[in-house]
Amino acid sequence: MFQSLIDDFQLCFVKADRWRYLLKGLGVTLEVAIAAILLGLIIGFVVAIVRSSHDKYGKFGFLNAIAKVYLTIIRGTPMVVQLLICYFIILKSLDKVFVAILAFGINSGAYQAEIMRAGIMSIDPGQMEAGRALGLSYWRTMLKVILPQAIRNVLPALGNEFIVLMKDTSIVGYIALIDLAKGGDIIRSQTYSVYTPYLTVAAIYLVLVMTMTWLLGILERHLRNTGANPVHNDS
Repeated sequence: MFQSLIDDFQLCFVKADRWRYLLKGLGVTLEVAIAAILLGLIIGFVVAIVRSSHDKYGKFGFLNAIAKVYLTIIRGTPMVVQLLICYFIILKSLDKVFVAILAFGINSGAYQAEIMRAGIMSIDPGQMEAGRALGLSYWRTMLKVILPQAIRNVLPALGNEFIVLMKDTSIVGYIALIDLAKGGDIIRSQTYSVYTPYLTVAAIYLVLVMTMTWLLGILERHLRNTGANPVHNDS
């Protein structure tokens, strides 16, 4: 049995350098996931500020209406359908990696926006009043006083969203992009071996998720231990 596992491993990864499919796919997975997370953070911050500002202070009525439409559409349709629409209809002539980053970033931004909006809404309104009393503008108060506290409150939820996004990138094979999951599927199609390539891909995803969880845990403990006043002297 042990010899058969060695033979299967050599067949799947050593012969014809098939391990390159997983290495290349891992690079694509990380590129799409990291870029989409950053894009989602930017979109989430903007939408969360618009939505929470409208709910708390009645600001940005028109932008809030646009944000609600965006959230309804993105959260009401499957990620794979959004990816296919982006690639085959909206952005069909662009690079596949760019399309995947954009699709996943826009999708994740909707969920991050609601997470961050909940964090902003949890902050006492007196924080905004105190910042304005110190002479800070609305946006400066939001960025330097409200958001740092809100992020500390919702970091675990944001971490879960990042992990979900990392795993969801496995569907980019639908647009013929060779990511980690697709690389394992190619090896399976060439060798007719099912267990070794798929279990290896699952193990790699597990390591990625555990690494991200560990890094987020370090960040969460750091923010919890510092707990410093987010208002800087240079403001």
